[in-house]
Amino acid sequence: MLATLDSHLTDARPRALAGWRRAAVEFLYFGIKEARACLFVGLFFAAVFLVPRAGLFGIARYDVLLLAALAIQAGMVATRLETCDELKAVSLFHVVGFALEVFKTSGAIQSWSYPDDGLTKLFGVPLFAGFMYAAVGSYIIQAWRLFDLRIRHHPPYPLAALIALAIYANFFTHHYIGDYRWYLAACALGLYARTTVVFRPLDRDRRMPLLLAFVLIGFFIWLAENLGTFFGVWRYPNQLGAWAVVHVSKWSSWSLLVVMTFTIVANLKHIKARIHVPE
Repeated sequence: MLATLDSHLTDARPRALAGWRRAAVEFLYFGIKEARACLFVGLFFAAVFLVPRAGLFGIARYDVLLLAALAIQAGMVATRLETCDELKAVSLFHVVGFALEVFKTSGAIQSWSYPDDGLTKLFGVPLFAGFMYAAVGSYIIQAWRLFDLRIRHHPPYPLAALIALAIYANFFTHHYIGDYRWYLAACALGLYARTTVVFRPLDRDRRMPLLLAFVLIGFFIWLAENLGTFFGVWRYPNQLGAWAVVHVSKWSSWSLLVVMTFTIVANLKHIKARIHVPE
């Protein structure tokens, strides 16, 4: 069914549409493609919301969520929704995200915590946590194919890699030498100011600034984070007594993390051919 759906969604044959009908149909297809690209995200967070805090069949919730994430990932590879190269990138997101989680939840930092027990917790962090970062990478990979994305005026790769590394490092170092996220955001703004993403909702190419895409993806991750904390999967210190909305500053953090995630995805061999780096 997914293969048939994907074949239909990526069919770029011209449609005889005009005016408001074209706008409505393109908007509909845009929404369907976005939902389809969120397959891993949707299934994973469905498990997060549906698995009770007490767990299932005597298995702790965090352990059930790890099993669910592994099953979803294995299913996507088995059905060729993700290639082996893409799986390598997703695995890298998992490792990078898990390392950040270990640091942020450590006794010296305590930015947030995972209050429940589980057999698959390592350094106080459940192993499924890395899949929350991998889900972002999976979304970008799937969206790239479904929307036939092409990037125009991408900054030189060394500079893009440097800003991505600096963004990641700042998540660690700001606890010791100050938070430089806005300086990094300004650098990213300068690097990607001319960069546009060309995408195809239906049969015609549309364009938008890549920076806008980073901000929008960061916003929806921030919304998902609010849902995750509401269901008690993890907690910030100000949410231990009663739930509160995650501070809006996290939106900027997630948007910067999307920049880093995009840089990793952009370096996949089959994707680099679709990126234009001006001489």
